[in-house]
Formats: sequence, structure tokens, C-alpha cells
Amino acid sequence: MPVIGFLHSGTAEQNANRLTGFLKGLADAGFVDGKNLTIEYRWANGQANQLPELAADLVRRQVAAIVAVSSQPATLAAKTATSTIPIVFTWPGDPVAARLVASLNRPGGNATGIGTLNDELAAKRLGVLRELVPQATPISVLFNPADPSTEAMSKDLQAHAQRLGVQLQLVYAGTGGKIDAAFTTLSSKSGGALLVNADPFFFIRRAQITALAARHRIPAVYYDREFAISGGLMTYGTSLPLMWEQAGGYVARILKGEKPGDLPVAQPTKFEMVINLKTARTLGLSVPDRLTALADEVIE
Repeated sequence: MPVIGFLHSGTAEQNANRLTGFLKGLADAGFVDGKNLTIEYRWANGQANQLPELAADLVRRQVAAIVAVSSQPATLAAKTATSTIPIVFTWPGDPVAARLVASLNRPGGNATGIGTLNDELAAKRLGVLRELVPQATPISVLFNPADPSTEAMSKDLQAHAQRLGVQLQLVYAGTGGKIDAAFTTLSSKSGGALLVNADPFFFIRRAQITALAARHRIPAVYYDREFAISGGLMTYGTSLPLMWEQAGGYVARILKGEKPGDLPVAQPTKFEMVINLKTARTLGLSVPDRLTALADEVIE
């Protein structure tokens, strides 16, 4: 019975919906945990500094593959821990620039996965936020300073903001306390809005972030529908349960004998916009009909 390792910086509970997608991807290819496959889960529970040792433990156990999805720190920890065990990842930026793969079509090494197009999607979120609150200034962007893609992402967003004529303010928070402090600072500048960058650290703390946005009456757009479920105003991004399902399919192909270096880095297949009208009303915002019509889901 093959054994695979699952490495993530977050918690099992907060990723339950996504994990269902991953297991479906495996099951569709004939692999069921506990029946003809064993999955060794390693959750860092928000403590990213534990990931190198968790990855090393999976390597010592000689797992058949390591899955590190929606967690850049987990992907980097796995890549550092082994150059031979297959790795399946999702990556928000350019995996070639991050030296995870040699090229998108022919990764060449021991890693492959799905690119999340976060650069392009972040620019779209900025445009959607401006359409929703056209007079908002500045528009702040919340980044995790520990995210390896932060520098490149901030440059791309600043360039896009200039094209839109939007004043952008970069805000950094890498702990729960600094998130609180960031919102205190944001609330002192009335008339602004917020874009939350895609990061597993923020996903873990989505309840805290959406509650702070509501308390300080800050219109905000997020990257995952779970933020809207938690009370966030609007989300636009890839369907992460479906992306995890794609990752499960890639793991299955590797278990059946294909090499990760021969599997092209895939692209997301579904994008979704979710609008929380209840939150919009609380903020005194009128959502344009065009956005409502485009939304995949509207929370009343």
C-alpha cells in the first residue's frame, strides 16, 4: 500500500472543504485513504517554523510523494528536504522564477503541480474593488512579510494601480497581533478600502480579518470564498477545492508510474466571485448590478 505525505502550514479543520476536493481527485483515479492508500498528514497549525522538521520526517518515512498545496512555506520546506521524492504543489506566482521547476511544460525535476495565477487574479481583485468603491482612497493591500512571493506581487500590483490611477498603500502583518495593529492604522485613514493578498497565514485567520474589517467599516476584497462565508464583503479567485482535486489527480498519476518532471504545471480550471450583500448593506454600499450579475454566488 503506497504512503503519501500531506504537508501544510495550516490546520485540518480550516481546510476541510479543500481537503474533500483533494480526496475526490485521488478517489476518481482509484485511490482511497485507508483502503489502498495511506496518507500521513503533517499540519503545522499556523507554526510555519515547524515545516522543515515535518518535511524531514516525511522524507525519513520514505513516502511515495509529498503534497504541499495552498502553502508556499510547505512547498519550499518539501523542496529543501528532498530532491528525489515527488512533490505536488500549488504556487501563487511563477514556479520557474521560484526555481521549483525548470519550465512549465517540462518541470524536469521532482516537483510539479498547479499554478494559481495569483498575480493576474490580484490585479482583477484590485479592479473589482475599485468598481465597488470607486471613491475609496487609498486602497491598502495586506501582505504577509514571510510570504516568498510578497516582493514580486507588490511590484506587480503597484504597476497595475498606476495604470488604474489608484493610490496604493502596502501593509504588512505576520502575526495575529500585527493584523490587529494594521486594522487600527487603516481605520485611522477614513475613506479607504482593503485588498487581502492570498496567503495561508491569512486564510487561517480569516475570521479575525473579516471581523476587524466589519468593526472598522472597511470595504475589503479577498481571494477565497471562505472569507465571504465568514462575513467578508467580496471574494474573487480560483476554486481551491477544485484545485486541490487537480492536485489529487496529479498524485494519482505519479502513484501509477508517471514522473513529476514529465507532468506539465497545470492551470486552474474554475474561477468564482462571491458577494456578501448582507455585509454590503452593513457597510452602506450599493453593489453595482454588473457585479451582482457576474457573481457565482450571492449571500443574502
